[in-house]
Amino acid sequence: MRRRFVLWLGLFALLGVAVATWAQEGHPLTGSWHGEWHPAAGQKIPVLVYMKWNSKTIEGAINPGPNAAPLKVANLDASNWTVHLEADTKDQKHIVVDGKLDNIGSYNRTIAGTWTEGAMKGDFKLTRD
Repeated sequence: MRRRFVLWLGLFALLGVAVATWAQEGHPLTGSWHGEWHPAAGQKIPVLVYMKWNSKTIEGAINPGPNAAPLKVANLDASNWTVHLEADTKDQKHIVVDGKLDNIGSYNRTIAGTWTEGAMKGDFKLTRD
C-alpha cells in the first residue's frame, strides 16, 4: 500500500512540474521572430529578430549571424502592447522599429508597424516562431 502511495505521489509531482513548465511561457517578446519589411511598393526584405528577457532588460539582435545588428534599445509598453527597437547595422545604418504586439495569448503572436532603416521607411510584420 505504501509503495502504491509513493508511486501516485511521484506521478502527481511529475504532472505538476509538466503543467507548471507548460504554463510559464515567459516574457512576451522572448523568442525568434521572422517576417519581412517593405521599404517600397512590391519590395520585400526578409528579416529575423531574436529577443530574450534577461530578468532586467530585453536583449537580442536583428538578423543574427555575422552581420547581426545587436539591439541597443528594446522596450515593451504592456499598457498598450507597443514595441520599440533600435539597432545599428555594421554599415552604420540606424534601424528603428515601432510596432504593436497582437495575438498575445497565442504562441505565434505577431508584431506589425513601421520599420526605418537609414533613409528607407516602410511597414513590417513579424511572427514568433
